Order: sequence, then C-alpha cells, then structure tokens
Amino acid sequence: MKYITGGVTLKLEAGKCTGCGMCMEVCPHNVFSLESGVSGLEGRRAVIAARDRCMECGACEKNCASGALSVNKGVGCASALINSMITGGEPTCGCGGNSGCC
Repeated sequence: MKYITGGVTLKLEAGKCTGCGMCMEVCPHNVFSLESGVSGLEGRRAVIAARDRCMECGACEKNCASGALSVNKGVGCASALINSMITGGEPTCGCGGNSGCC
C-alpha cells in the first residue's frame, strides 16, 4: 500500500544506525531492510527500502535506540485516514481541500 508518493517526512541518518533491526520489527508496512556495507565489512545497516509505504506512525523513531530515525508522526495520510475512521468522513490531508487524496 502506498500513500502519497514523495510526501513522507521519514529520515534515516545512516551513520547513527547500529543495524539492530528494530525498525524492521516495529514497522507495520515493511518500509525498512538491512543491507551490508559496500565492502561487506561495515556490518549491516538499515535502509529505507519503500519510503512511500510509510504511514508516519512513529513506531520506528520511538524504538530506534541509536536515534538514527526521525519522522513527523501523525501527519500526512496516516493522520487523515485515522481521522476519517473516527469521524466517518472522507480522508483529507490538507492538500488543497481535496477529499480522497490519500
């Protein structure tokens, strides 16, 4: 499932990543993967493999002990979809007032 292409606030500081894999465990949409460094000697590190699947829930940031991840949780489509479920209306994420933008 994709939300809005290119509209995600998710950021990864690769230099801070310890390769623990916790982001992969807590992400509900398989946004992350672990990859080896160029020479294979640097160890495995997280990479954002599917950015547009991110629903900005914040689970990865909250569970990243090294502080390598940041995301403006509760914004964008995730918030719009949750609010539409609560109110029973169409999702709108502030993109010009269009409904169904998510």
